[in-house]
Amino acid sequence: MKATKYRPYILRNYNDLPQLNALADEEREAIGVVGQVLPFKSNNYVVEQLIDWNDVPDDPIFTLTFPRKEMLSKANYRAVKRLLDEKDELGLKRKVCEIRMRLNPNPAGQKRNVPTVKGVKFHGMQHKYRETVLFFPSQGQTCHAYCTFCFRWPQFSGMNELKFAMKEADLLHKYLLKHPAVTDVLFTGGDPLTVNASVLASYIEPLLNKEFNHVRTIRIGTKTLAYWPYRFLTDKDADELITLFEKVKKAGKHLAFQAHFNHPVELRTDAVKKAIERIENSGAQIRTQSPLLRKINNDACIWADMWREQVNLGLIPYYMFVVRDTGARAFFEVSLERAWNVFRRAYRSVSGVCRTVRGPSMSANPGKIQVLGITEVKGEKVFVLRFLQCRNPNLVDIPFFAKYDGKATWFDQLEPAFGETEFFFERGNLIGKNGRDEEVSWE
Repeated sequence: MKATKYRPYILRNYNDLPQLNALADEEREAIGVVGQVLPFKSNNYVVEQLIDWNDVPDDPIFTLTFPRKEMLSKANYRAVKRLLDEKDELGLKRKVCEIRMRLNPNPAGQKRNVPTVKGVKFHGMQHKYRETVLFFPSQGQTCHAYCTFCFRWPQFSGMNELKFAMKEADLLHKYLLKHPAVTDVLFTGGDPLTVNASVLASYIEPLLNKEFNHVRTIRIGTKTLAYWPYRFLTDKDADELITLFEKVKKAGKHLAFQAHFNHPVELRTDAVKKAIERIENSGAQIRTQSPLLRKINNDACIWADMWREQVNLGLIPYYMFVVRDTGARAFFEVSLERAWNVFRRAYRSVSGVCRTVRGPSMSANPGKIQVLGITEVKGEKVFVLRFLQCRNPNLVDIPFFAKYDGKATWFDQLEPAFGETEFFFERGNLIGKNGRDEEVSWE
């Protein structure tokens, strides 16, 4: 395949894109204003091969990657624009920081997931669930393009005090040796596949030794397949990267790609299809996940089409998430009732091979909570919920009930059903709704 040159379009020169000439002045202005708060970055692959510029600004991939005015409140938008017009750099910096801190930059108690060893916090790791450790390689805390819904936007917003990152591979390895219950290590970000293959290998290859026999699965959370498939085809270290994947398989480990695809159009280019084939030939399995996003994929037919195309390409549909309570949430969120209806209508319209997907799921403070349905029990309309994962693993897969609320978009807006004052997992300090009760120890 002919090499494709990587040309990132970053905020300071987005006006150079000829495609944006078709936008109204207000829409062009919004990219600069909103992009001060929620970071903007795109590249030539997204701009030239994924976005339908005849459908802008309503094109789903444009909305997925380019800031839009409605992603900030009217008051915040006016304040940022005024400071930009006045060229008040200090005032702008302060206002942007103030707005960001009100946008819940670290949702679901992520800071609480950071492990402490001998009084030292490992700020580049999270250990929320017994079997799984998340690792944030410092070299991979960016992406090939930024999603406007991203729940980890502080990673590349210059908010260093809120950033998860570390480059000390030996600390990761020492921590894993002391925690034999850990079976899965998830490399995440940002996007760990923005890292050079040799750097990524320095983290992964030691895990292939016998002393890490308890680590059975290495996961890579990535949007690279959707935003830059040439990473696996023509980048200068593409072959080296595929060789690394092959080493994982040869060592008897499972390599799981957690690939983010938010719309079927991301699956349809020749480049992504060839990249998928090359990754699969290395022995890795690609699982797919996405939040349900208003303006992008808020339709059962889109999800059904996406799952079918994924299966046709050998991918495994894995998660439908509820959009997290952070950043531009108000622009993208739908009610939990709407999310459940979209999921079940899509789910019932596909064959069994697509029904590996779970959802709609909220990655909330106590754990991953799935909306199983809406029903009536003893005359009361309720949500039926369960933990797919939980800080306390003993609570996984136990159904519980919340009072029906047709406007609720997140778990913290729900109340216990049947007149109860707390959910079952809040009783006896099993774990609090906000994840603030007694810590679960993995020692």
